[in-house]
Amino acid sequence: MNQHTRFNLPICLAVEDDAFFHSDEIVSRYIPDIIGQKTIIVSEQFLIDLYKEKITDISRDFGNAEIIAMNDASFDEAVSIAKKVCIEDVKVIIGIGGGRVLDTAKYAAHISKAVYICMPTSLSNDSLASPFSVLETEGSARKTIACKIPTAIIVDTDMIANAPIGQTMSGIGDTIAKHTALFDWKLSASKTSGKVDDFAYALSRMSYDSVYHCDEKNMKSRVFIRILSRALVMGGLAMEIAGSSRPCSGSEHLFAHAIEEYYKDIRISHGLAVAMGSIPACIFQGQSPDGMINFFHTYGLDFNPKSYGITEDMFADMWEKAHTVRQGRITILSGMEHDKAQLSEIYNRMVES
Repeated sequence: MNQHTRFNLPICLAVEDDAFFHSDEIVSRYIPDIIGQKTIIVSEQFLIDLYKEKITDISRDFGNAEIIAMNDASFDEAVSIAKKVCIEDVKVIIGIGGGRVLDTAKYAAHISKAVYICMPTSLSNDSLASPFSVLETEGSARKTIACKIPTAIIVDTDMIANAPIGQTMSGIGDTIAKHTALFDWKLSASKTSGKVDDFAYALSRMSYDSVYHCDEKNMKSRVFIRILSRALVMGGLAMEIAGSSRPCSGSEHLFAHAIEEYYKDIRISHGLAVAMGSIPACIFQGQSPDGMINFFHTYGLDFNPKSYGITEDMFADMWEKAHTVRQGRITILSGMEHDKAQLSEIYNRMVES
């Protein structure tokens, strides 16, 4: 059986102005049979308070859907929502929020077999369409777990334009990181019996190109928001087709995971951590990082480790730990000698530029 007969694609991707106010019309256009089915909305309390009018409106449009404020983005929380869905015969879960909400709602829908509608309030990473959820397991440990991608993705451009700019920058960082991830994927395939899926590779490359070569430099413009949301969705679909996160995640992500696991007091978003990691990754791969550095400057992404309280020693240690974060994942870091002098040079270059 051809592996390409096994993947799922969303039925609907709507990126429109004020999309949240007519989400029921969008859904009835694409998935008419779920209108009138029992629905719940999953979000976080601060978002429910912040977007009271919009979320209440969506609840009304979906038969006075119950609004649930989740406690945390954990495996247990997703299971408890799924349990409620199964017991109460809920057929549709709508996730409204950032990555934490979307990952929890997505996994709850996956295990309860409910239809999942994803409605992001920010574009901070490619989890909105990816076949994975990152959930807390024990304490602050997090695990990436495979699941089904959304049935529908509805992006409200007004919502995104009003989201904190740092979240949009994070989404840009996650998209640009595909440059080094794709290099690592090819490298891994050349060293093992693994294969690079050409279609997944092309989708991920298009995701990167659409943002990297975008003429619109204003992150709050509707044009840019449409391009970024499609780019993040393309990244998710590339992972779904490849059956792994390889099209979007390489050595730059191992660096970000090392920060998340070993330096929990460093306050940096996932997308900005991978953006920061992609510059050294470029250099390790023998590629020039100049284009990427200029791109980050254009959009005001701060990749200076010092800005986040990362010292030169910490930076070197993060890269040393990045080697060990995901056993069995081959990247440019595999078998690479840890060169403190080179890392010191890279660190200082990133601080100065």
